Amino acid sequence: MSIRFRLLFSFTSVVIVSVTLFMLAAYLLSVAATGDYRSVRSFYTIHYSLNPLSEEEESIFLDLKYLAKHDPAKLTDLTLLQNYDTQLKMVKAGLLVRKEARPVYTTPNLLEDNLAEALPDYEMGNYSIRNTMNVGSRFFSYAKFDFYFDAAKKEKGSIFVLRERSPFAELVRKMLPVLVGMFAFIVLLTGLILYRYVTRKIVIPLEGLRKSAERIKEGDLTNDLPPASKDEIGQLVMSFDEMRHRLQESIQLQLLYEENRKQMLSNISHDLRTPITTIKGYAEGIRDGVAQTPEKLKQYASAIHTRAGDMERMVEELFYYSKLDLKKEPFAFEEADAVSLLREIMLEHEIDFEREEVQLEWRNLPSRPIPILADREKLKRVVRNLLANSIKFMSRDPKIITVDIRLDEAEEAVTITIADNGPGINQEALPYVFDRFYRADDSRSPAAGGSGLGLAVAKQIIDGHGGEIAADSELFKGTEIYFTLPLLTKRR
Repeated sequence: MSIRFRLLFSFTSVVIVSVTLFMLAAYLLSVAATGDYRSVRSFYTIHYSLNPLSEEEESIFLDLKYLAKHDPAKLTDLTLLQNYDTQLKMVKAGLLVRKEARPVYTTPNLLEDNLAEALPDYEMGNYSIRNTMNVGSRFFSYAKFDFYFDAAKKEKGSIFVLRERSPFAELVRKMLPVLVGMFAFIVLLTGLILYRYVTRKIVIPLEGLRKSAERIKEGDLTNDLPPASKDEIGQLVMSFDEMRHRLQESIQLQLLYEENRKQMLSNISHDLRTPITTIKGYAEGIRDGVAQTPEKLKQYASAIHTRAGDMERMVEELFYYSKLDLKKEPFAFEEADAVSLLREIMLEHEIDFEREEVQLEWRNLPSRPIPILADREKLKRVVRNLLANSIKFMSRDPKIITVDIRLDEAEEAVTITIADNGPGINQEALPYVFDRFYRADDSRSPAAGGSGLGLAVAKQIIDGHGGEIAADSELFKGTEIYFTLPLLTKRR
């Protein structure tokens, strides 16, 4: 049984039970008000169609009706009318005789200013002789007979035998069918509205979930499933769509990793091919006797050693990056001063700067220590990689490397920038410079050498320190690599 059918069945059951209980309550209420415990059919047959008088009232009414037909003049005799009224009072009824628009006789307890106005009009055919009427706040059932006091003069008259009734009982009698119908209609309408509401809020989102699950099963993870509400169903839809999104990202990341793996193998093959070819060529030269002199032999051996060293560094860099990527390389954090550490690293590269004729400039150098928690050796590796890239690609004089240290106390971080005035990087290539084995096509080509992992290793190390690294560059004007490190107070 589907959820939709179950909801429809439950709402229908609610309607039926509610209407049944309402009718039973209305019947019990009418019995309590009227004292009539007979069946509903009997209740409506008697009261609704005839509103009969009691036997005594009916007998007196027939006597008065007989007089109205055969001797209407007697109906002006007050003594006779008082006698009939006395009999009616004994059965809690009353008498009213009307001549034209003026009452001839009225039971004393029925004397009200607007009683005459409430009386029905003359109907000489007497088609409707029993009915009910309201007189102010009082409610009466009556039997009436219209006649002529003087047929020649067409002098109209009426007799009324009235019995005061409970207005509540009459209201129940008249309004009960309407109330039952209205209640049934309202309950049915409410059930339909609730059914449509629940269907829209529960069934339709669940149907969307089912269709989305089927698409996921078929491999389609691109279809968004926006929530239609913020309730539990909406939260379920949001969680399901978040799961779909995460699964899509996972698959895309897996595909990206696979593509990167293929690219990495291609890059490794490409980067290893040059030194291997060189080593092979020099080895063949030695084997074939090309290097006949000790000087030539030494030259070939030196070239082989250099290319082997390049291969060794490349493999070591790849192995180091893999350990960082797999979180297998532990960090040995210790308290350090960012300014002193940076000065120490630059001092270690002073010979390289002199050999390559590079000018080192400092900017915004703080006068006080900047405490950080860092792995000194790994941070040295970051700066060393950045300096190596700058020195490698600067080709015009003067060659300038600028080091900038800025303290951001609001962010509780220090920003270190290393800039050069080299050829720069294309804006299209800038977002990818921290990817492994990536080289911009024009300025950082494979001919420049290197493993292509320097910036990727730097990013892994800075991420491990809880910082961020980024690049900014403009063609023919230079490149800036800057990274942030949290201050010691923040890390604590």
